[in-house]
Amino acid sequence: MGKTGRSGRTAALLAGAIMLTAGAATSAAALEEVDVELVLAVDISRSMAMAEQVVQRNGYVEAIASPEVVAAIESGLLGKIAVTYVEWGKAGAERVVIDWQVIDGEASARAFAEKLAAEPLHEVSRTSISEALVFAADQIDTNGYEGLRRVIDVSGDGPNDHGRPVVQARDLAVSRNITVNGLPLILEDGAPRWSVVEDLETYYGQCVIGGVGAFQIPIRRHKDFAAAIRRKLVLEIVGVQPQTRNRVVPAAAFAARDGRDLCTIGERATAQR
Repeated sequence: MGKTGRSGRTAALLAGAIMLTAGAATSAAALEEVDVELVLAVDISRSMAMAEQVVQRNGYVEAIASPEVVAAIESGLLGKIAVTYVEWGKAGAERVVIDWQVIDGEASARAFAEKLAAEPLHEVSRTSISEALVFAADQIDTNGYEGLRRVIDVSGDGPNDHGRPVVQARDLAVSRNITVNGLPLILEDGAPRWSVVEDLETYYGQCVIGGVGAFQIPIRRHKDFAAAIRRKLVLEIVGVQPQTRNRVVPAAAFAARDGRDLCTIGERATAQR
């Protein structure tokens, strides 16, 4: 091959490398930077009475637009977060209710809350925390935002009984640099319900939450919904490692316990039925 041919080939390879580099830079630049990418993953399985769904939904609506949450958002390094609201039940029934939206102040927080308040409630059978976590993690990876932190906030009133093992899904999310926080609903002032887990707080601590700074806030009374959700959002937005007091329980509180049997209790109970 002559010098001209070699030079032409070298130039072509160099041009291709430059185009690939430019394309990668353009793709990276297209991602909007935010303080937190946050998925609110909310249980709508049939174990949740419709009255409880109403209280739960209203709790999120009130919390998102609250002065405390808005102040937490505005105090961030970038002063904005990206949020999506997802509902889930059985595997494959995950649904984006409110798509990704940037909240950077009172007006955008109120707009998100108003959209959420206008959405109808739904009910789905079974409880697949695991597939909800995988679905939520995929939403984060494909959302067009680049957060300093990536968080899934999952609420529910029972153990995983459908889809892949919950620990497997939790660990997958954590491996993707996502923190999973929990809002276990242990309502003591509602109608009696069947449950295979006597201590849902321990179940969430051992099997569901994980990642850097992971924590949960158990809710035991309907009237505590809004305050608990508000506090949880503030902690997630500011990225503060919570203490064990006041029912805010970090993942480390459960690290020394053996949860291998506990983490499959929902699946085993379903198989027995």
